[in-house]
Amino acid sequence: MKIFRGRGLQIYTWLVIAWLVVPIAVMVLFGFNDTKGRYNTAFQGFTLKWYGKLFEIGDLTEALVNSLLIAVLTMVIAGVLGSLIGLALGRYRFRGAGAMNVMMFAAISCAEIVMGASLLSLFVTLAVPLGFWTIVISHVMFSISFVAITVRARVMTLDASLEEAARDLGAGTWTTFRLVTLPMIFPGVMAGSMLAFALSIDDFVITNFNSGGTVTFPLWIWGATRVGIPPQVNVMGTLIFAVGLLIAVGNAVVARRRR
Repeated sequence: MKIFRGRGLQIYTWLVIAWLVVPIAVMVLFGFNDTKGRYNTAFQGFTLKWYGKLFEIGDLTEALVNSLLIAVLTMVIAGVLGSLIGLALGRYRFRGAGAMNVMMFAAISCAEIVMGASLLSLFVTLAVPLGFWTIVISHVMFSISFVAITVRARVMTLDASLEEAARDLGAGTWTTFRLVTLPMIFPGVMAGSMLAFALSIDDFVITNFNSGGTVTFPLWIWGATRVGIPPQVNVMGTLIFAVGLLIAVGNAVVARRRR
């Protein structure tokens, strides 16, 4: 019975892994599809030509650039603001800290359609033109909580005596933060910032509400599904996945060397 349970758990685990990997494998495969037309319909042979024609579709390239710029801006802005919130929640006790914690978790659990609609209502009420910057603001709003919670968890594990020792040795508040606190919380800051980047670059629902005339990579793909997906989309998706995979592997290697 125990053997059956163990094998059953292993089979279930591999099925879940296959469920996650198969769509990615199909995307990678169709990036090499030697299709005769502009759109991927069936695999017709192996070719590398689409990697050479990656930026051939101008509006697709523009959409990818928009997504990357928005994701980088979101990562930086949400990374800074979320890290400061996480540091405050993890280190200090102040009036309203409990309410702030609840608000952070509420933002994480909130459905994207609710946040997207509420932000759209806000922009319309304030007569803010929809476009690139409203997407950035929207992405910062829904990703800042993820950064704050990640940094907060890191801060709560720190030894406060190290900061006290720095102050005893004559370091000021800024020097203590720069030389002691920031290096200790930096893994949490980076993890939260990268999470904000990942959430931003593939967001569709909130972006669709607040994009105006700006088209991002997910929005372009959604529009293209009515006529067909060109192979360049699969190539771009493959490259994005490869970069993310390299970052994850590099982080794992660095973490192992530090042990």
